[in-house]
Amino acid sequence: MTTLATRLQGIAPTIFTEMSALAVRTGSVNLGQGFPDQDGPPEVIAEAVRALEHGANQYAPGPGRPELRQAIARHQQRNYGLELDPDREVVVTTGCTEGIAAALLGLVEPGDEVVVLEPYYDSYLAMIQMAGGVRRPVTLREPDFRLDVDALRAAVTDRTRFVLLNSPHNPTGTVLTREELQAVADLALEHDLVVITDEVYEHLTFGVEHVPIATLPGMFERTLTLSSAGKSYSFTGWKVGWATGPPELVGAVLAAKQWLTFTSGSPLQPAVALALDEAPDFPRALGRDLQDRRDLLLKGLAGTGLAAYSPQGTYFASASVRDLGWPDGMSFCLALPERAGVVAIPTQVFYDDPADPAGGRHLVRFAFCKDREVIEEGLARLAAADLRA
Repeated sequence: MTTLATRLQGIAPTIFTEMSALAVRTGSVNLGQGFPDQDGPPEVIAEAVRALEHGANQYAPGPGRPELRQAIARHQQRNYGLELDPDREVVVTTGCTEGIAAALLGLVEPGDEVVVLEPYYDSYLAMIQMAGGVRRPVTLREPDFRLDVDALRAAVTDRTRFVLLNSPHNPTGTVLTREELQAVADLALEHDLVVITDEVYEHLTFGVEHVPIATLPGMFERTLTLSSAGKSYSFTGWKVGWATGPPELVGAVLAAKQWLTFTSGSPLQPAVALALDEAPDFPRALGRDLQDRRDLLLKGLAGTGLAAYSPQGTYFASASVRDLGWPDGMSFCLALPERAGVVAIPTQVFYDDPADPAGGRHLVRFAFCKDREVIEEGLARLAAADLRA
């Protein structure tokens, strides 16, 4: 009898599937998984329909449709001053998740160490392990979740080859400052490291600047930047993302990607190209609206006994259940649907040591990318419930 491959052993099923199924089963308000309640620009949807009706239903080129790669290059130039060759320095992926997978499978050798900010998006852990890499976590600690530069330097050894960044950071909402990014850049230059940076929330920041590390001196040549249209344009189900950077890094993504999906979303790619070129203001407007919904959520959580932290970006806010007497966030989140009819995500699953009291053991994550009525209903249920252990 065959058993699960060693490369997958110890990797738990993604928490998002588990908690969203729990929300459906219990009829709870789902403030856990981060998918918006509203779609993106209608003209972008209309372009996808037009593409479907006019023959864009067969394989797209492996690197992505030319019009989308060109639009991505224009997006990077317009927003960040990065000049890209769309034929050699851009590849379209099946969402940023595939970009992460292809980057790690295409670049990481067995035994290579990968420095990663903790808490981390769960696909990072899975793909580092599947690639045979060794993760070296650097923890962003409450209450401010800032980068500890000394801890970062201590995490780098002579076996370290990569730094995997995420800013704006999921789940803490931290946006790394230019000074913090410069510390990462200095370390990368000193130790000849490659930086893989997940910037899917690049436009969803609240009064702070998002700085791509690829724009810092000497960093474009050693940075692979990943992003997507899912978060910026509220089309998470389309799964259209991209990787940009120097040809050798982008080529490694393509080398792995061709054996994963080869290509996908052919009629969606021209629609995303239109979004990037003709609806550039949508993400900024979305960010302003999300900031209002963030404030609504934080104000409501303050009255429930949950100690919430204000995020600088993304569409998630973390809160601590420590003062409510729960042993950890997982026990709280598993009880919450029955207690209050609300689902949240236990942040401890995004740490190497879920039981570490100094880590995220007592943290839970709420999503505010929902209709105001949904957030208000969730808050009303929380306020009416007994949330103490």
